[in-house]
Amino acid sequence: MATSAATATTDAVPRQLSQKEQDIQMMLAAEDIIVQSARPYGQRIVLKFAQYTGANAIAGRHTPGTFTNQKQTSYNEPRLLILTDPRTDHQPIKEGALGNIPTIAFCDTDSPMRYVDVGIPANKKGKHSIGCLFWLLARMVLQMRGTICLGLKWDVMMDLFFYREPEEAKQQEEEELPATPKYAIQDFGAAASPQLMGNGGCYS
Repeated sequence: MATSAATATTDAVPRQLSQKEQDIQMMLAAEDIIVQSARPYGQRIVLKFAQYTGANAIAGRHTPGTFTNQKQTSYNEPRLLILTDPRTDHQPIKEGALGNIPTIAFCDTDSPMRYVDVGIPANKKGKHSIGCLFWLLARMVLQMRGTICLGLKWDVMMDLFFYREPEEAKQQEEEELPATPKYAIQDFGAAASPQLMGNGGCYS
């Protein structure tokens, strides 16, 4: 019994974080973060993540030299880099390694892990799964900052982080617009009334 109690006590003790993990946890709590995605499914998601966490979002193609060339107007030196796909976002990963920028990326079984400091195993191929992952990460970041209390529900819907097709978004916007009133169109080419016809079609 004593051995079982000791084992249970040992299992209840949380794992000690390494120095690198503690540093990344502190960086996540900071606001100098860049979240980036070159995939179409991830561009709306990183913008939503930046909106709710205060991070800087780079949606679309990466401009070479963003993290290495100080003469560029788009030069930035973040404390942390968050990516959606190490294979698609290989260029910012290499530049982040040159600038000694810690990198967090969502990784699948076939993702290259070179220069990735923390890989989060996840399904990054589905558009809904990526949105769910970034929603969870955004909520965790806000909890670490103390903006959201642990155990309380976040009032932001997960659907806001999902990718939407352009046709679907346009249809939804049209449905949300107020209905325009339908005015009757007068047919001016119709025959005039007999009361107005006189003296060859002139008013009497």
